[in-house]
Amino acid sequence: MDKSEFEARFAELTTFPKNRFHPLVWIVGNPEIGANVYIGGMSEVNGKGARVVIGDNCDIASFVSINCADSHRKCIGLAKEVDRRDIVLENNVFVGSHSVIKGGAHIGHHSVVAAGTIVEAGAIPPYSLVIGNPMTVKPGYYAQKLSENDPA
Repeated sequence: MDKSEFEARFAELTTFPKNRFHPLVWIVGNPEIGANVYIGGMSEVNGKGARVVIGDNCDIASFVSINCADSHRKCIGLAKEVDRRDIVLENNVFVGSHSVIKGGAHIGHHSVVAAGTIVEAGAIPPYSLVIGNPMTVKPGYYAQKLSENDPA
C-alpha cells in the first residue's frame, strides 16, 4: 500500500479528512490557511462555525489545538448553543507543542507561543512571546531580539 492509498483508507476509516499537512492533522470546518504553513501530526484546527485564519509562514507544532468552539456553558445548562469565536494567527507565528489557541484569540505577526501555553481570547501584539497557563504576554520580545542582532 503506497502513501496515497494509506491516506485515502485512513480518511475513510476515521473522521480525519485528507489534508495537505499530515494524515494525523484534523481540519474541521473551512479555516483559511496561508502559504508555507506547517502543521504537525496530532494537531487540530477547528474552524466550524467561526472564521479561523492562519497566515503565511506559520509553524504549528504537533499536538496543538486551535479551536474556535467552547461548549462548557452549553454542557452544564447555562447556554443553548456552543460559543464559537474567530481566531487569527497573523503571518510568521510559531506555536509550540501541546498548546491551545482558544476562540477569540488574535496573535500578531512574528510572535511565538511557547510549548504548553493556553492562549485566551484577546489581542496579542506582533513580535510577542506568549508563555504559560494562565498565559503571560511579553509584547515586543522578538522585536528587541531582532534589533540586538541587527548589524547596522
